[in-house]
Amino acid sequence: MPDVKVMVVDDSAAMRALFCDILENAKGIDVCATAANADEAREKLESAKPDVLTLDVEMPGTSGMELLEEIMAERPMPVVMLSSITQEGTGTAQRALDLGAAHCFPKPLNTSQDVFSETVAKLGDIVRKAAAGELPAKGADNDDGGDGGGAGGGGVVALACGEAGLDYAKHMVAGLTSECPPTVLLIDADADAVEACFASAKGAVACEIVEGSDGVALKPGRVVLVHRKSHHATIEGGEVPRLKEVERDPVNGARPSADLLFGSLAKAGGAGVAGLFVGTGSDGARGLKMLGDAGARIFVQQPADFEPSDRLDAVKTQEVDAEVIDKGAILEWIDGRAAVAA
Repeated sequence: MPDVKVMVVDDSAAMRALFCDILENAKGIDVCATAANADEAREKLESAKPDVLTLDVEMPGTSGMELLEEIMAERPMPVVMLSSITQEGTGTAQRALDLGAAHCFPKPLNTSQDVFSETVAKLGDIVRKAAAGELPAKGADNDDGGDGGGAGGGGVVALACGEAGLDYAKHMVAGLTSECPPTVLLIDADADAVEACFASAKGAVACEIVEGSDGVALKPGRVVLVHRKSHHATIEGGEVPRLKEVERDPVNGARPSADLLFGSLAKAGGAGVAGLFVGTGSDGARGLKMLGDAGARIFVQQPADFEPSDRLDAVKTQEVDAEVIDKGAILEWIDGRAAVAA
């Protein structure tokens, strides 16, 4: 039986090299071509004639999702989506599957020998089955079939992160569905860092990502990013909660202040889940306690050894009864399906 011919499409040279190495080590697979963007992929599809395409979700210019939709309309073929934001059960994965992807496979978070060997076996099997048409309909690398974004009972989801927690917050947002609860994410980071983190996610994930502004509605399926340092943001209650910008001095050194945002939501009512991703400073701990007292489910992320522990320390110092959650379990915990950190 001839080897399965695969073309790897990823804008990162390091990722192209990694997945070429992984696939070349898998039995019965031949990497016939690589491409760094959609234009290069279109050109090489004609000459390389791969049996299967692996495709990155986030690429500059034409995104992986847009190229996937184009391929399925013009020359359908097995496509396996590879990305750090197509984690199991996520809204991004479901969108890719709805567009016609054969499978969604998460990029490994590290490249240790054990992880490499496991990825060779799993991805190799997926590619061979995709070429043979043997994958289950709408299959993703997902064992539980959850929708990845129910937020455990509704209400507004209010979250805050520092620059150290940006990637974790982005992966959480990527896991929300188009029917997720209204979500507000306050970010204590420079505007350039926020833009760099979320630019490629806008339009590539199932939920809607919008910039926070005065009067913006908090509605299902929408994530509002709050990070402008010129204003605080509070939440006004009502049938449709709305964001309100407030001109005020920094609160405990922070603007926008997570304490102020969380406190306003506690007073307005309607909070479902609230939490703190890793970051520097103690902002958010006091407001998290107010939300917990108001009946919200609250958490704080367990930092890795090399990450700032300021927020976890502040939560413990102020005796906030919040769950401590590992980075990989945050989305499931929000959805009510994950265990707490040991």
